[in-house]
Amino acid sequence: MRFLRCRLLCLGMLLLAPQFATAVDARWQAIEHEAKGQTVWFNAWGGDAAVNRYLEWVSGEVKRDYAINLRIVHIADAADTVKRIQTEAKAGRAAGGSVDLLWVNGENFRTLKEGGLLRTGWAEQLPNWQYVDTQKPVREDFSVPVEGAESPWGSAQLTFIARRTQTPHPPLSPQALLAYAKQYPGTVTYPRPPDFTGTALLEQLLINLTARPDVFKQPPDAHDFAQVTAPLWRYLGELHPLLWRNGRDFPPTPARMDAMLANGTLRLSLTFNPVHAQQKIATRELPDDSYSFGFQAGMLGNVHFLTIPANARANAAAQVVANFLLSPEAQLRKADPAVWGDPSVLDANKLNAAQRDALLAHISANQPPVLAEPHAAWVNALEQEWLRRYGTH
Repeated sequence: MRFLRCRLLCLGMLLLAPQFATAVDARWQAIEHEAKGQTVWFNAWGGDAAVNRYLEWVSGEVKRDYAINLRIVHIADAADTVKRIQTEAKAGRAAGGSVDLLWVNGENFRTLKEGGLLRTGWAEQLPNWQYVDTQKPVREDFSVPVEGAESPWGSAQLTFIARRTQTPHPPLSPQALLAYAKQYPGTVTYPRPPDFTGTALLEQLLINLTARPDVFKQPPDAHDFAQVTAPLWRYLGELHPLLWRNGRDFPPTPARMDAMLANGTLRLSLTFNPVHAQQKIATRELPDDSYSFGFQAGMLGNVHFLTIPANARANAAAQVVANFLLSPEAQLRKADPAVWGDPSVLDANKLNAAQRDALLAHISANQPPVLAEPHAAWVNALEQEWLRRYGTH
């Protein structure tokens, strides 16, 4: 009897499947229809020329195919846009907001989500979600559940860059990095926190050095924060006197570190993109002998996302743009080092043969294991303590 009921249930589901698919198609067609003629104000980090050129291409594609006017607002820090969204909410601007789409993750996402300032439940309804690699952390962002409030856009991993003529054997652990800095004093540094790459290096070193990696899945506990982070500050106490300008000054951005690597001031640069070196070689911003590496035990990695504020003016068009940015066409173009080199969030096995081959060609065979980001609350806690200790130098 149970077997018969199961057969009948399965049969019923098969009969309903076409109706469900038709309803989904109709819903998405209605969203695309509503999106026509809308203007999407997309706030995105504007600190890289390759990123900006890619977004110019996206603007042309969505204008041609969906009649959407995509306006890119180049920002230096997503935290500034978060403050603007918060200010609009406090002023009672529940609709017609100035931001329709935001490139975001980590602490900024947590702030918006906890404030009830985001649309939720839409991301996994996008037609191109079917291609997403759900083995990546696409359903949590720095240990904060996404709950459909963000659409994954790209993958990232903290990565060092060196030159083979200078560094044929790179440092593959924090201890080796310290020894390298002792061997070549004044040629190693990192971006000044709260630059997200500089903060990521603090998290990376803390994960490598701590005896309690389990604590990072939760917000930091004020009672044992000092004890948990003590190995990091001890390490930096040894490292800083060996850094560029004796650790009394820090480059403001990774882009500045790239330039210092190219002109010989530094021996190492830092990025959150494992194919960044290839992309910068292609644009002749880094020397031909530049290469990427990471610690053997693994390097910090995450997914970056797109989110829609709750008061967005162009909700439908923002979803259409996010869906386009998840398409195999857009993801493969973005992953190409000659274009941008931002790793894809798609599952190669869900693509056709040509797309799969193209995607796999952009994945480094020597990429170190990915270490999960700590809970988003660790970002501010580490930055504030770093600034307290070193910010006045």
